Amino acid sequence: MKSQPCVFIVDDDEAVRDGLAMVIETVGLDCQAFENAERFLETYTPGTSGCLVLDINMPGMRGDELQAELNRRNIRLPIIFLTSYGDIPTSVRTIKAGAVDFLTKPVKINELIERIQTELQNEAEMREQHKGEMELRNLLNTLTPREMDVLPLTIAGIPNKEIAQKLGISFRTVELHRTNILRKTGAANFLELARQCEAIRFSFETKRENS
Repeated sequence: MKSQPCVFIVDDDEAVRDGLAMVIETVGLDCQAFENAERFLETYTPGTSGCLVLDINMPGMRGDELQAELNRRNIRLPIIFLTSYGDIPTSVRTIKAGAVDFLTKPVKINELIERIQTELQNEAEMREQHKGEMELRNLLNTLTPREMDVLPLTIAGIPNKEIAQKLGISFRTVELHRTNILRKTGAANFLELARQCEAIRFSFETKRENS
């Protein structure tokens, strides 16, 4: 059973916390509110899906400092900053650090709810993609060393006869390895498998560039 994503509110203004929480829960979303960043860090369980609605200027740890700490811990919650004292340098800095939006109070509540729902949907899609990537990686790990030799040559479109010559094995052995690769990965054909492998490579390179 999938866990329900949660909207986390971190704001030192009690009226803002209570008002946002009431509206968010009214549209059927789970919500937790915190008066400061430190309390949120104490409570949040890494891996919990959701979205963070975060104030900037708070006693103790500022909102942008919490964002930096989450990045340091490799916690990738979508962050929507919501503040009364926004400025362009701060908004640019937080967006560059990964925030999905920077809104100023008072905000149109419908706009905020729509933004939250969009980010929850985006996060759900990313988690599903990551799950698929991990499943494929696990399936690829079941291949033998020789099957792993055959795989990149096959998805590159190299004919079986040429693969056999390159690897010093028989044509029949190449065919057997190809059959085993499709069986173990569950792919319908090598075109499909090539697309899946390319998606993993692109995802890895994107994460490396953003790290």
